[in-house]
Amino acid sequence: MADTALMSIPGPVDPVPVARDITPRADGRIDLIGLPKERIRELFAEAGLDAKQAKLRAKQVFHWLYHRGVTDFEAMTDIAKTMRPWLAERFVIGRPEVVEAQHSVDGTRKWLLRTADGHDFEMVFIPDADRGTLCVSSQVGCTLNCRFCHTGTMKLVRNLTPGEIVGQVMLARDALGEWPKGSMAGLDEDEDSAQYTSDGRLLTNIVMMGMGEPLYNFDNVKTALKLVMDGDGLALSKRRITLSTSGVVPMMDRCGEEIGVNLAVSLHAVTKDIRDEIVPLNKKYGIEELLSACAAYPGASNARRITFEYVMLKDKNDSDEHARELVRLIREYKLPAKVNLIPFNPWPGAPYECSTPERVKRFAEIVFEGGISAPVRTPRGRDIDAACGQLKTAAEKKSRAERDREAAQA
Repeated sequence: MADTALMSIPGPVDPVPVARDITPRADGRIDLIGLPKERIRELFAEAGLDAKQAKLRAKQVFHWLYHRGVTDFEAMTDIAKTMRPWLAERFVIGRPEVVEAQHSVDGTRKWLLRTADGHDFEMVFIPDADRGTLCVSSQVGCTLNCRFCHTGTMKLVRNLTPGEIVGQVMLARDALGEWPKGSMAGLDEDEDSAQYTSDGRLLTNIVMMGMGEPLYNFDNVKTALKLVMDGDGLALSKRRITLSTSGVVPMMDRCGEEIGVNLAVSLHAVTKDIRDEIVPLNKKYGIEELLSACAAYPGASNARRITFEYVMLKDKNDSDEHARELVRLIREYKLPAKVNLIPFNPWPGAPYECSTPERVKRFAEIVFEGGISAPVRTPRGRDIDAACGQLKTAAEKKSRAERDREAAQA
């Protein structure tokens, strides 16, 4: 594994290992994926283009990257042939390396991916009759240690960069063959993004529910999702993007104001003692503080409800009393909400069991009778460990001495 400099910096939330916005490459070239148009323009200017040329080439390259999904500068047919080698010498169009791709019997697909500096993470695509949802990771590992979650048993290695986050979406489009077809001519004149369309798209929704806590990697997640939502970028509506948090309260308002996507909250319990056990972050930001932040979430309404995720754990959080308390809390805080009931997905060594189907059904009935939608999520991809709470790689945070030894052996 290549040596990766990790550092902790103070911020508005707990310090966490923070990666650079661009992962350095051994060949010295700069990966353009994950960079906004203005940053690309700056890099082109630093590389020697004059201001006018840098602006034009940045516009052209941005469209080829994010509208057409090309991975080779030679495919950029409206850029002069003599210019393409200049770009290839200095820059690269990256994708996460695919270590392994798995298909479930139910159609779910899981990819084990690797960063340029040798860290592994996962993403999952879940097809349904009327939509296709990509579950995107934001970190290698996780720092929250939720006891029901397999990912939570990993150490936090580092944050993913914007390129490594948006690269997951681009890799999924590669695999699904879903890059739009259309002319790229005239980018130096008037733009017409309407000509870049893809009918019958399979990938329709994104959920930031993969490995990691997105709000502990806020800046990189924000940059990546801005590219996904950019009409000149991947052009996916913010209404089709959901960010899931375990309750990093100080960042929730910023998420609504600065990103504006749908919010999902990993609630999983309605009493302090139980949530302290299964979601340890509750010891820092309690249920009352969390629900108050939900009530203040910008853009939340009956048309854009907050989703509460609730994993069903046998004899732990699944009683009739728990269901009634869930209804009471949602009503007390006047929350426009729905509840996703998630049958617990087992993994080796898990300390819990899944509630019985009868118990899950009764819990859902009580919540529904309280006037709150409470669908039961159908487990998907269990046979390839791609279901909710099952994602885990062999990645681990290693000491510098360990990394030095591995590098010497390599």
